[in-house]
Amino acid sequence: MAKLNRTGIRGIVVQSMLIPVSFAILFAAAGTINWINGWVYFGLACLSQLVSTVIFAKINPQMLNARGSVVKEGTKGFDRAWVALYPVITLVNLVIIGFDAVRFHWSSMPIWLSILGLVLFIPAFLIATWAMAVNKFFEWTVRIQVDRGQYVCKDGPYRFIRHPGYTGLIISVLVYPLILGSCWGLVLSVILALVIIARTALEDRTLQRELPGYREYAGIVRYRLFPTIW
Repeated sequence: MAKLNRTGIRGIVVQSMLIPVSFAILFAAAGTINWINGWVYFGLACLSQLVSTVIFAKINPQMLNARGSVVKEGTKGFDRAWVALYPVITLVNLVIIGFDAVRFHWSSMPIWLSILGLVLFIPAFLIATWAMAVNKFFEWTVRIQVDRGQYVCKDGPYRFIRHPGYTGLIISVLVYPLILGSCWGLVLSVILALVIIARTALEDRTLQRELPGYREYAGIVRYRLFPTIW
């Protein structure tokens, strides 16, 4: 059985360090640390990172090892742009949320929406974690992993939708502005969710064209992200 290697450990360390860095930016934008919503979401982010890492290290260390590096040989051109833009958009949104929800109060969000965000955080985490736990080819970028003998994953949530990791990501992107109480942050998150949907379509097209057996799988599992919708 594969074990966690040095590359995988390095990836875990880097991803874990990004959490406090991101929240330092968020609280700096807010101009205060006296922000309950911010601390609640920080706690959720830390807890989810810890739980998912323990699960992956035990069940799917190969995936963690592969995700220890981001851009690899064979990564598609459209995904290189995604890798460059996604962290920038995310950090910009954190600044906007800090400004909006706390420092300048550009908008006001009803408390029930923040509660809804907390509720939806759970399925987002569970779907994404389930997908990553069963798919050892779950890398950061879109590429056909010839070097790793890639084949079509049909286990877990892949029995119901073709891209469950993106489903969890889209829900996560939409819920964190709700938890933090920012309408303007939600606007940028909706735009980012639409970009993720476009990326899903590009990845699906790539897999149908280049990964053996995927076209047949797509004929059986009809929906990409949301059953009965798309």
